[in-house]
Amino acid sequence: MITFREATREELDTAVAWAAAEGWNPGLEDVEIFWETDPDGFVCAVRDGEVIGTGSIVAYGREFGFMGFFIVRPDLRGQGIGRDFWTWRRDTLRARLHPDAAIGMDGVFTMQPFYARGGFVFSHRNLRLAGTGRSGGSPDPAIVELASLPFDRVATFDRRHFGFSREVFLRRWIRPTGGLGLGYLDGDRLDGFGVIRPCRTGFKVGPLFAETPEVADALFSALSAHAEGQPVFLDTPENHAAALELGERHQLTESFGCARMYLGPPPALPWNQIYGVTTFELG
Repeated sequence: MITFREATREELDTAVAWAAAEGWNPGLEDVEIFWETDPDGFVCAVRDGEVIGTGSIVAYGREFGFMGFFIVRPDLRGQGIGRDFWTWRRDTLRARLHPDAAIGMDGVFTMQPFYARGGFVFSHRNLRLAGTGRSGGSPDPAIVELASLPFDRVATFDRRHFGFSREVFLRRWIRPTGGLGLGYLDGDRLDGFGVIRPCRTGFKVGPLFAETPEVADALFSALSAHAEGQPVFLDTPENHAAALELGERHQLTESFGCARMYLGPPPALPWNQIYGVTTFELG
């Protein structure tokens, strides 16, 4: 008999390990930060006491939810387990949210028809661009470490670009061990910020939010220099032409991608200021 339930902290380790095996390249600290963000937001499918499927149903308050980590053990795929588990996950997350709240997800392209049958509507593609970290010379003097700024300023800027408050997540995310969180100041005004974190392979930049292409470029250059000589990845929204142009300037090429889809009214986000999404798993 197969049952669905909340996952334990150790079972979230299993989900991250399976994600790595799928080639999703999770960050080295992702599991700790994800669990702190919403310990009730991770679930699993179990048969005879053994985990056979994983998934996330993370809630940001009751205003917004995000689904990710949808993996069924490879030898058990094609048996309807994933269909039932995914439907249960969707409905369980909806019950955690306000009735009119939206749910987002970044799903692999081949699964788009399945998610559409479950009520999700395609928004755009997020493309994983890959390259190599490069030193760009002296950093722009307007760039500062995010941790040096009042947290409420960072959280306000993040809320405008993510759409919802996620302060528990953000406090850890902007201080990655072995990584770097940077902001761009115009006088006292925060015009952008980005984070680079070490992953199983290389480093990922995300988020990368900026009010102008010039600010985005300065931030990416400084973050890329932190990973000089190492693989660097940026998950870029395809509906933002300037973000794709940034990738081209820095010699990044498409290596993977997901379809951003929403169930319910999608948040009105300033996509023309989003150069890199935070993470495919939590939004």
